[in-house]
Amino acid sequence: MPTPTPLRERARAPTAAELASIPWLQVLAADDRARATRSLVVASAEPGDRICRVGRAPTYWFGVIEGMLKMSNDDSQGGAQITFTGIPPGAWFGEGTLLKRETYRYHIETLRKSVVAGLPVDEFLSLLDRSIPFNRFVMNQLNERLGQFIAAREIDRQSQPDARVARNLAAMFHPVLYPGVGQLLRITQQELAYLVGLSRQRVNQAVSALQAQGLIRVEYGGVRVLDLAGLRSYTTK
Repeated sequence: MPTPTPLRERARAPTAAELASIPWLQVLAADDRARATRSLVVASAEPGDRICRVGRAPTYWFGVIEGMLKMSNDDSQGGAQITFTGIPPGAWFGEGTLLKRETYRYHIETLRKSVVAGLPVDEFLSLLDRSIPFNRFVMNQLNERLGQFIAAREIDRQSQPDARVARNLAAMFHPVLYPGVGQLLRITQQELAYLVGLSRQRVNQAVSALQAQGLIRVEYGGVRVLDLAGLRSYTTK
């Protein structure tokens, strides 16, 4: 089997539609937006491609244009792989690692074919130095992500499978962190099983229960949220 081409070598300039889907780009002043646009690259990633690796220094601030990624722990020492969160379209991630100028403490890999965008770390830091709107965007990201991970700790302690599925789905419908999702999350039940840490069969049961209660609707290729507040507060009756 031929060695796959490294992701960096697949990089190209973003299309107009891809640029329009990047939320932080729209808040910049014209000069900053033009400079950032010249620096941005995108690449098509295959299932299993690792965008970030534990111990590697960051070179880009990454975002998801299409597809689905997951954040997981370092399992190189023989331990079980633990998925921390899914990363759907519209998400930009890793700003904390860039700000602390440290190496990654997690893996980011693709669950299916995806299009990933990258802003070089030097341009990311330069934007922080000169753009107040960009600073506000990043601060809001960090604040929302803190709340997300506090909620994730609660999910981890949740022993009810239906509630685990409900809360994990709710997390991926976050309008600030994942603005590209909207009301329809394109995800398979196998992908959801990877993210939640349950079997596909058990996830299927949970999804059916949530749909029966009017919280979601399963559609071709994904899940539509009908009651986001209900998903966030869900407990098994």
